[in-house]
Amino acid sequence: MNQVLLTGMLVERDAMRYTPAGLPALGFRLEHSSVVHDVHAQRKVDMSVKSMAFGAVAERLAVQPLGSSWKFSGFLANGRQSKSLVFQVQEFVQD
Repeated sequence: MNQVLLTGMLVERDAMRYTPAGLPALGFRLEHSSVVHDVHAQRKVDMSVKSMAFGAVAERLAVQPLGSSWKFSGFLANGRQSKSLVFQVQEFVQD
């Protein structure tokens, strides 16, 4: 199973582009900060996540203010032109 649930802040957003089929596509970056319980201790996690959204989700994200926090769901995939992972967002709701 490849499913990701992540709370994060929208910190960077590319200009809207369109796929050859005309589907809206939006690249953006999320920042996440939390404390997780590891085997023997708590661990602070701070990360920046390269992300993508398509279609209506991309259009909705394009108008959200930078700095706003959301709960995102989606999956991980390789980027189109690289081997690095990208979080493909399929839905988001207010945090």
